[in-house]
Amino acid sequence: MNPRWLFRMARWAHRPPGMRRVLLVLGIVAVCLVILGIERFIGWPDWMTVTPAVRRGWGL
Repeated sequence: MNPRWLFRMARWAHRPPGMRRVLLVLGIVAVCLVILGIERFIGWPDWMTVTPAVRRGWGL
């Protein structure tokens, strides 16, 4: 773990953020979990899947 993150966690422990910041972070985490759940249980749509380009020969 990067020492910078340890200092940031210590600062948050000594001076907790405001309620709006906490709600913002929890909201972002909730949205990420919803997207993860949709991806796991419903599946990833084909139109969002990246297909690698096939290179044939040296000049193409």
